[in-house]
Amino acid sequence: MRPLWKAVILIALLAAALAAPIGQKGYVVYVLSSWLIFVIAAMGLNLTLGYAGQISLAQASFMAIGAYITALLTLAGWHWLVAMPLALVACFAVGLVLGYPALRVKGHFLAFVTLAFNTLVFLVLRNEDWLTGGSYGLQGMPRPHFGPVSTDKPLAFYYFTLAITVVAALALWGIVRSPWGRAFRGLRENPIRAESLGLDTRRVTLLAFAIGSAYGGLAGTLIAPLVQFIEPGSFGLAHSLRILLMVVVGGSGAFFGPFVGAAVVILLPEVLRFTEGYYLIIYSGLVIVMFVFMPSGLMGIAERLGQMVRGKRVRADMAEGAQLK
Repeated sequence: MRPLWKAVILIALLAAALAAPIGQKGYVVYVLSSWLIFVIAAMGLNLTLGYAGQISLAQASFMAIGAYITALLTLAGWHWLVAMPLALVACFAVGLVLGYPALRVKGHFLAFVTLAFNTLVFLVLRNEDWLTGGSYGLQGMPRPHFGPVSTDKPLAFYYFTLAITVVAALALWGIVRSPWGRAFRGLRENPIRAESLGLDTRRVTLLAFAIGSAYGGLAGTLIAPLVQFIEPGSFGLAHSLRILLMVVVGGSGAFFGPFVGAAVVILLPEVLRFTEGYYLIIYSGLVIVMFVFMPSGLMGIAERLGQMVRGKRVRADMAEGAQLK
């Protein structure tokens, strides 16, 4: 997709996100805030899986690390702006360590390693109740205040989350367009060839895991003040699979894939609630149909349509040139 079209899509998404909660009730604003938070988590997994080709089933565990660090520090009186960077550093460091198994195992073996890590984090959070509250969790996390500006109201917190999402998206845009982004894609396409061309695949693999984990931690720092109650079950394997579904549905390796995928996974079930007891059946059926007929995700369809349009233009230009001759 051309950079101009990416910029147009980004502006359109931003305009839609700014207008979406206007006039809506609290629950709708809450769902939209959840969508933005999961977009951030999916952006991190998209970098690790879509761009670098390293599968991970542990993204929810990094959301948990970010959420619990933020919750503990803000409950102790620290400001969110202080707690958030500490949570990101912690997730980056843990992701760096988790990346080491990726240097030796690949594919479904790596998926099992990250799955085990997700289970380990869940068990630690549940059993170390002296720190995490165990199964009772933590509650009452304050929403951040910035001088006279408060994010206590749902709409204010939504726009605060939107601002963080935009910054995270711009940072990811810079990463994927940098030499590091090209290195990630080289690692995904052909690791042996990339290493033969002088790429340090060990460092690139570790960095892909670390940055993707930091994005998961950033999502966790926002989910804690949004729901103001967290417990270990909120970050189990099912949530890691949901984030993976967002990446695959949106289009693995597509920059806007997490936005679309998170909308399908978070917003579509809410839209289908008018069908009452059938909405989950309809939702599941739509996802299955999409996987059968659109294996490259929704953004893959847009890419193919763009290629078809460009192909028609090229053929038209060639035909016009032949007529002139």
